[in-house]
Amino acid sequence: MEFHTGDQPGEGRYRCKNCGYIVRITSDTEKLPACPNCGHHEFEKLEGED
Repeated sequence: MEFHTGDQPGEGRYRCKNCGYIVRITSDTEKLPACPNCGHHEFEKLEGED
């Protein structure tokens, strides 16, 4: 499943689909930022994360 900057995907780790940088979301109300490394806006949730 793909997530984008501004989505509230829930707690877990999300990998930037452009550079592979890992963003950690720690709250269900936290929004995904643009990738801090490359500025990209598409992420995938790492497997095994709920």
